[in-house]
Amino acid sequence: MKGTQVETPAQPPGRPKAGSAPLGGSDPQSGGAPDRDQEARDARGQHFTWPVRVYWEDTDAGGIVFYANYLKFFERARTEWLRGLGIQQQRLREEVDGMFVVTDTQVRYLRPARLDDLLLVTARVLEVGKASLTIRQTALLKAQQVGETDVLLCEGSIRIGWVNTATMRPQRIPSAVLDVMLLPSTPNP
Repeated sequence: MKGTQVETPAQPPGRPKAGSAPLGGSDPQSGGAPDRDQEARDARGQHFTWPVRVYWEDTDAGGIVFYANYLKFFERARTEWLRGLGIQQQRLREEVDGMFVVTDTQVRYLRPARLDDLLLVTARVLEVGKASLTIRQTALLKAQQVGETDVLLCEGSIRIGWVNTATMRPQRIPSAVLDVMLLPSTPNP
């Protein structure tokens, strides 16, 4: 199943505005759900950032973040992004009988993070399919001083699929959920 590519110009990280419906329903201002091509175009610029502090438990014997922990950081950022949009994953399981599962990961490690580092972990929709989304994620070392730039430590793409909770078979992502996930972002204050 072929998805729609979403190209995003570089811009500073921002938080998507939260949806008003408890499970992430459609924007009440829109008068209804737009078509999927329009949603993909509207996803441009959607960029979520979540801060993560590196603790002892995150590091290996060499004193750097253990490579698999970046996937945990990415998961936290995706979860907080959904929560910020009003999408509660446990409620989706209980009320919609569906959930997101990771189906593919591709990760590149560029530089190590160390104990006490403050990371900025981002999530941005890259591709929208009927039953899956591909999300680009990064872990950046937050700049220590004004004028410095954040340093890219790790980057990856994570594909998440929507499945029925009882059968674990792929299903179309509910429109009410996808509508909220593809809202344009609003910059952080």
